[in-house]
Amino acid sequence: MTLPENRHRLTCVDALRGLAMIIMALDHVRDFIHRAAMTSQPTDLAVTTPTLFFTRWITHFCAPVFMFTAGMGAYLWWQKGHSKAELSRYLLSRGLWLMLLEVTVMRLAYNFTFSMEYPLLLLVLWVLGACMVSLALLAWVPLRVLTVLSVAVALLHNTFDGIPAQSFGAAAWMWNLVHQPGLFFVGQMLVVVGYPLVPWVAVMALGFCAGRLMQSEPAVRQRMLLTIGAALTCGFVLLRAANVYGDPVRWTTQPSAMFTLLSFLNTSKYPPSLSYLLMTLGPALMVLAFLDRRRFTSDSPLVVFGRVPLFYFAAHFFLAHLMTVVLARVRYGAASGAFRFTPIPSMGGSRDLFPADFGYELWVVYVVWIGIVLALYPACRWFANIKATRSAWWLGYL
Repeated sequence: MTLPENRHRLTCVDALRGLAMIIMALDHVRDFIHRAAMTSQPTDLAVTTPTLFFTRWITHFCAPVFMFTAGMGAYLWWQKGHSKAELSRYLLSRGLWLMLLEVTVMRLAYNFTFSMEYPLLLLVLWVLGACMVSLALLAWVPLRVLTVLSVAVALLHNTFDGIPAQSFGAAAWMWNLVHQPGLFFVGQMLVVVGYPLVPWVAVMALGFCAGRLMQSEPAVRQRMLLTIGAALTCGFVLLRAANVYGDPVRWTTQPSAMFTLLSFLNTSKYPPSLSYLLMTLGPALMVLAFLDRRRFTSDSPLVVFGRVPLFYFAAHFFLAHLMTVVLARVRYGAASGAFRFTPIPSMGGSRDLFPADFGYELWVVYVVWIGIVLALYPACRWFANIKATRSAWWLGYL
């Protein structure tokens, strides 16, 4: 069945989110499965390969798409006839719910244990929830003003890169939550902030403001999406080529043209630099324009995954970690019992507990990734149908 056009819920937005969900799983499977993930970063030019680099690089598009489409979805939800107060309450409650899931359900997915000896990771759901809580307040700001403020944050936040968290003394943890990734202790528990709030909140707010554009006639919004996307992409190339602002790490000439290109594309995600945002949001908007021209059926994988993002997100982490356990049992036999239900090194676990050669080749990562995506499709389609046919309030939180 071909899905009808609905000005309050655009299928192309779901499809873009679904595409990001599929790509995202590749990086998380790599975190759990790939041998090099246990000891190094895939974007470290000293140890990476082009294939490994691009395996990581393509997934850079996912987080900006999540944030932007979440903001856009909030605007379209508001336009269904809800009041601004209802919108704020929904964003506040959903944001707090996501933050709670990060420190409970996702902690179990990462570690397969609730033991306090392992770090508490504040990652995607944490910042997504925090941005929603922020948007609950920002939604009251006039759209034009909010657009200007959000653009200003995205453009200027790199001017604060030189301020270290340590300069705030006992309040350093606040700077970690707001701008600089880092570590701090809450009692005896180590907390790892991977996704500071700024500038992600600006990305979500921009998506909220772009919601009005998505209510335009298809030809108008497609032309605008292409124009804005192309402008942002060109802006990335020019800004990155200038090599003076927009990213805390400058690109450098490498021994080969390929690695010079990798250096050029190796922008900072933690926190997302201006160059990173231009590099990812520009192409994403052009892809959104392309998807807006297509007609999707209700069982299209992009639409199915895009309409149940939280269900997919939690499930794919559990499956990725479970595959690590299964592969360890197959490879190491009974000896894997000493480590297979503890956090792996790439997720903060102790390297000493694992064999020196723990992990698998990159092709195994791709095989497991494809298998997980295929396995999740029937479950996600089932849950998407439930959400589409039932009106229970709690379904909006899953």
